[in-house]
Amino acid sequence: MNIVVCIKQVPDSDKVTIDRETNRLNRAGVPSIINPFDENALEMALQLKDAHGGKVTVISMGPPQAEEALRTALSHGADEAVLISDRKFGGADTWATSYTISLAVKKLGDVDLVLFGKQAIDGDTAQVGPGVAHFLDIPALTYAKAVEVTGETLKVTKVTEDGYEVWDIDKPCALTVVKEANQLRMPSLKKKMAAKKAEIPCWGFNELQPDEEKIGLAGSPTKVSKVFAPPVKLNKEILSGEPAEMITELIQKLKERNVL
Repeated sequence: MNIVVCIKQVPDSDKVTIDRETNRLNRAGVPSIINPFDENALEMALQLKDAHGGKVTVISMGPPQAEEALRTALSHGADEAVLISDRKFGGADTWATSYTISLAVKKLGDVDLVLFGKQAIDGDTAQVGPGVAHFLDIPALTYAKAVEVTGETLKVTKVTEDGYEVWDIDKPCALTVVKEANQLRMPSLKKKMAAKKAEIPCWGFNELQPDEEKIGLAGSPTKVSKVFAPPVKLNKEILSGEPAEMITELIQKLKERNVL
């Protein structure tokens, strides 16, 4: 199988703050990591390769430092990596990002499966996976937990609010993978050393030849006008008395505040 895994380098969310003047994330001095959900997509690809052979290629769209995330993916067992990076791609929303990534997938040639984490922890939109599938004109299935290969069809277990569903989906296709699917294997020392020396091509505007009206900030139909942390409300009230009395009082207070 020829599998592509799309990963994103994101700031460690535990250490991110918001600049209230610019309404942007303060990334200076904040360590970057592979988006945790993308690790599950990578492990799913590696397990499929172990069982059926083939190749796993990881791609990431971002600034030059996103190459670090690609090398980490190589150390875990991916075969090849491609960085999508160009100043013209900067400021892209999920639509423009999906379009640009789809061009890279097409450039890779015949692909059986494109995998994504279910969402990115810095944006939480869960839109890029289905968006790339749209531009590739292939079927997509979200919240995949397990995959079995049956000829030219994949049997996919999809997580739902009430349990799970089993779908048959034809290749080529795209899946977004949930955290419950697996845990990323540890890298070996040999693969770590090889990943440090690996040549990672960088594809920009000239390599992908996109429609300039569909990329970057100018090609994005949506814009982020403001980012802010909700104000912390410290006003609280402690109820006292017998349990039945406190429940009655709590219900009354919730009704007064139009919560119930």
